[in-house]
Amino acid sequence: MKIALIYGSTTGNTEDVAEKIQENLAGHEVQLFDVADASPAEACVFDRIIMGIPTWDYGEIQSEWEDVWEDLDELELNGKRIALFGLGDQIGYGDWFLDAMGKLHDKLVEAGAEMVGYWPNEGYDFSASVALTPDGKQFVGLALDEDCQSELTDERVSKWCKQVLAEF
Repeated sequence: MKIALIYGSTTGNTEDVAEKIQENLAGHEVQLFDVADASPAEACVFDRIIMGIPTWDYGEIQSEWEDVWEDLDELELNGKRIALFGLGDQIGYGDWFLDAMGKLHDKLVEAGAEMVGYWPNEGYDFSASVALTPDGKQFVGLALDEDCQSELTDERVSKWCKQVLAEF
């Protein structure tokens, strides 16, 4: 299976997770795209796509994603299966935990994407998030916190990758 994995990373954490996901999907052709160097349209020629976005400060979109945000409105995503992963700080910014992932999810759904890879919200300590499904029981993608729960990242990535492959 060919999979595009596009991410934005300012501090390197999201890039590190993207590489972990690529390692966990060994046996499949996973092409990495840094949104700072490649447009989302380049990744969207694939039918299976993973996108990674960190949330900054008070629910803000990471700068490289912000640079291409309006370009996402031009994408035709019908027939594309997309999984998301997001990074945030659930303690320091618990009122906006993973909000950028929720905003990206909504934008992709509007463009016709079939979203997969939803993740349970158990084991997190946050106040609010626009990255929750309407019933509030799941995140719209893999939820990671390298600031407060980095010790759980490898296990979460491994489990999520198996889930996403099954859903792809």
